[in-house]
Amino acid sequence: MSATFPSEAPRSAWPIRRLTGADPWGLLLLAPSLLLLLALFGVPAVYSVVGAFADKDGKPSLAHFRIAFGVYGHDVFFTAWLVTLSVLVIAAGAVLIGGYLILGSNRTAVRLLAWLYRWPLFVPMVCAAQMMRSFLARNGMLNNALEAADVLTPMHAVSLLDWRGVLITFVWKQLPFVTLMVAGAMAALDRSMIEAARDLGAGRLRVLLGVVLPLVRGPLLVACVLTFVTLMSVLSVPIMLTADSPTMITVDMAYRINTFGDYGTADALGVISYAMTMLVGWIYLRHAARERVLAP
Repeated sequence: MSATFPSEAPRSAWPIRRLTGADPWGLLLLAPSLLLLLALFGVPAVYSVVGAFADKDGKPSLAHFRIAFGVYGHDVFFTAWLVTLSVLVIAAGAVLIGGYLILGSNRTAVRLLAWLYRWPLFVPMVCAAQMMRSFLARNGMLNNALEAADVLTPMHAVSLLDWRGVLITFVWKQLPFVTLMVAGAMAALDRSMIEAARDLGAGRLRVLLGVVLPLVRGPLLVACVLTFVTLMSVLSVPIMLTADSPTMITVDMAYRINTFGDYGTADALGVISYAMTMLVGWIYLRHAARERVLAP
């Protein structure tokens, strides 16, 4: 009697595999997370897009977008500008920190920086907003420290609870995430190219910008896209740090729902945020496709 191996089993024994081309047990394990993703993100996203283009009677209409741009147009441009500026500052900081971790000569400083810069990763965004609210206020810790050091007088103390506070919070919170990706990519590079540039007399900054940065451009762009998407969805920071206009559209969305019950305008603002994030994603995909074509 000959033994039957799994590879010799009849094709009808795995109808699900024949239909899907995948292991049925793997699909079964993925099913809960996929259903949760569909229920909490997929369905609400579809409803928000449909609601943005329909009036109260369910007929196609652009009235919600007229309200969104007419009342909150300044906030839309403010959001795009602030998030883009935050991403640029975060990218610059991540390159500098990652470069020092790779090229720094002071081992003690490198170890201290590698241990210190990661701490904001473990702080929730809402906690970071509350901390910055106490730190950047007119009578907050920052101004008190500057007054104690005779750098600032109480008459000249100013509050940073505006776009500057949001920028500082975004940079402080997201910088470790981008730095981890960039520094990891830098650490994986072939050290021979870096050493060759150093032997030819190039300084650390020139090596970083001319040799290391072009080689880690891909991971850096991925981290920037993910950071842009994350910052576009933050509500706690702008609502706690900016009391006046302009503010981010996430605050406007919450205001339209909580105050007026106007889900249509909130959906329109959400679609605008979708469009901005999709634009950033499209720019990255186009850049990645161009690099893949040019690659040998």
